[in-house]
Parts: sequence; structure tokens; C-alpha cells
Amino acid sequence: MTTTPLGIALVAPGGYAPDPDAIPRGIARLEAQGILVHNYYRHEERHQRFGATDAERLAQLEEAVADPDVQVVMAIRGAYGMTRLLPDIDFERMAASGKIFVGYSDVTAFHMGLYAKTGAISYAGPMFASDFGTPELDAFTLDDFLHCLAGPTHTVTGHGTANPRLDVTGTVWGGNLAMTMSIVGTPYFPRIDGGILFFEDIAEHPFRVERMLLQLMHTGVLARQRAVVLGDFSGYRLGPNDNGYDFDAMLTYLRATLPVPILTGLEFGHIARHVTIPFGAQGHLVSDGERWTLRLSDYPTVQRP
Repeated sequence: MTTTPLGIALVAPGGYAPDPDAIPRGIARLEAQGILVHNYYRHEERHQRFGATDAERLAQLEEAVADPDVQVVMAIRGAYGMTRLLPDIDFERMAASGKIFVGYSDVTAFHMGLYAKTGAISYAGPMFASDFGTPELDAFTLDDFLHCLAGPTHTVTGHGTANPRLDVTGTVWGGNLAMTMSIVGTPYFPRIDGGILFFEDIAEHPFRVERMLLQLMHTGVLARQRAVVLGDFSGYRLGPNDNGYDFDAMLTYLRATLPVPILTGLEFGHIARHVTIPFGAQGHLVSDGERWTLRLSDYPTVQRP
């Protein structure tokens, strides 16, 4: 009896791979895991800062969805470009395909749109080129993704300074903070009540992080959530005029101001070692005041042969 291997399709809805060698390197690593990779990204078709023209990048998504041997569609990279495609994406077709869409950062716009339009769950998870195609593979990132994919549940743990004690359940959603703010007020922003929000970002000064979270408060989004969990926020520079206003000072202010508990210590973002989080899964978040555990359930999985 023969079994069909797990099929993962590669697409470039945003930027292109800065290192073209990352694609064959990552393919070899996944093939060593018994995974069949279907590559719809063509490096020679890159256009300006994008992986291809808008029409060609949309076509990659549609071709991957139409491939019967594909169960998972993974972005090679984020950068920028998904927002351009949103009006032309057939989200109903994407959801009906039953495929699991994976990525983070710029791909946050897709996760939001897919859930807002259809209620379908996708994965805030690895990018192919920057995670699986790097010269040095972080084994944890690959293992965590495959473990999440196998299901039926997935557990994420973390710890941080001055985390509040809490025990809450709700829909887990979020992603890149700047991308989230770029679609607030659009048809691609989902209405989720009683949720557990998670965020990450790169090269955003603490005052900009604060400003974006205050905007989410002013729109009423945060008052409807049960918790916010912060991942990695690195790559920014403080200046002499900050006068002690750093990420910790900003966090202290937000914890005293926002109408929702804030936890830190999530291994998620623009870092080599990071977890996979199904966007739209049900979550049970328990914190003892420092360490916390988030148990995820009720999300799509793929049984590997």
C-alpha cells in the first residue's frame, strides 16, 4: 500500500527571496522529512521589491490552491505585497480548498482577511526562505511547525516580567502589529469578541508600538478581548531624546492604561526560533504571574503518512 506524502506549496505573495539559494536549500531540508515541495515561486520573475507582479503573485496562490497534491501553502517571505492582493483574492475559494495557509508578518493581512470573510483558520507560522532556507536551520522552528500541523492540539509556553495572573479562554488571533493596524476599519478586519490577541513587530520604536495599541483601544477592539500576548519587538533604535522611554517604560504605561491584561514572553516574530500559532484556533491561556501556557485546539491539521 502506497501513501501520499505531505505536499507543501511555495508562493511569494509579498517580497522575493533575497538569497535565491534559500529555496533549494529549504526544499532539500523538507524533502529529508518526507515532504513533497511544489514550488510556484520563480526567482527570475521578481518585480521591483516584490516576488513577481501583482497578477503573477495572485496566480501563484490560485495555482497552489488548485493543486490536488498540496495540503499546505507557505509564503517564502513577507516584506510587503499582500495588501495589494486583498481585493482580488477569492477567499471563499481559498477556504473551500481545505488547504492550510502559513506565514507571518505581511501574511497577517491574509490571515485577517480569510477569517473575516469566511471564518477559516490559517497558521501564523514559518516563512520558507527565512526559516527553512537559512544557512543554519533552527530545528525548534521546524519541529514546532510540524507538531502543530499534526495536532490535534498544540501548546505554546512563555514567561516574562510582571505578567498578570489569569485563566482565560477565547479565539486566538493576531500577528504583525503594523499589518494589523493597516487593515483596521476595512472589510478584511475580523470582528472577534472574547479573543486572545498576539502581536509581534520589527524595527518599530516603542512609541509607535504604544500608539498602535492605543489606536486599537480607541476603536474598541481591545475592550472586547480577554488578553494580549506580546512576542518579539526588536530591531528598533532608541535616541537621546527618549530620556529613559524604552520598551519597558512603554509596557508599564500600557499595562496601566489598556482595558485588557498584557503578557510578554511569546517566542514569535522576526527571530530564528519561533512557534506556530493557528489563527482562529480556540485557546486556553493560564498564567501564574510569570510563566504562562497557551493550549490551542479546534484548528485544521494534516495527518502525515
